[in-house]
Amino acid sequence: MAKVLYITANPKPLDLSYGLQLGEHFLAEYKKHSPQDTIEKVDIYSENIPLIDSLVLGAWGKLAHGEELTAEESRVVGRMDEILNQFLSADKYVFVTPMWNLSYPPLLKAYIDTIVMAGKTFRYTEAGPEGLLKGKKAIHIQARGGMYSEGPAVDFEFTNKYLQAIMAFIGITDYSHIFVEGMAAMPNEAPAILEQAKKNAEPAAAAFAK
Repeated sequence: MAKVLYITANPKPLDLSYGLQLGEHFLAEYKKHSPQDTIEKVDIYSENIPLIDSLVLGAWGKLAHGEELTAEESRVVGRMDEILNQFLSADKYVFVTPMWNLSYPPLLKAYIDTIVMAGKTFRYTEAGPEGLLKGKKAIHIQARGGMYSEGPAVDFEFTNKYLQAIMAFIGITDYSHIFVEGMAAMPNEAPAILEQAKKNAEPAAAAFAK
């Protein structure tokens, strides 16, 4: 039995989000193939995701020197540890995101900053950094208003490239993706685009369940 962390980064309600609808369809298909697995949902917009700010950096500096933290520093660092430990406890990761202005919602970057930790998810070696989460797998489900997987805007696709790179950095090289894109550019075709993406998600869910 595997534990799946289903991580969403979109404040929209389900009925107004192509990405969330595609993600839920993928999840339903996944459950058909691996009904015994545990699904834990993480809605980043409903969570307390600390930012790496002066307080956090100061607290890390104190910990490195064995100094005592203030109550607020302990609270924030403790929350970051909770997020990291939840991530470490999973075997598979489903990220469901929108593309906003060629990037992610900022809270997703804040979340990633809590899980990419030296000594926990990667380590430095003489040969360079080494990811510590080998044997796990991730999939990225993303909605994009324009076309970025092909065509003239392909060079502006930074989001999936970044997520794939950061997952590899922490050792997760079994990585795949599903996109639903072009709905804003071709609004009349949006329902058909979503339905095709759902069809594409079905074999991807079966493969992810293996």
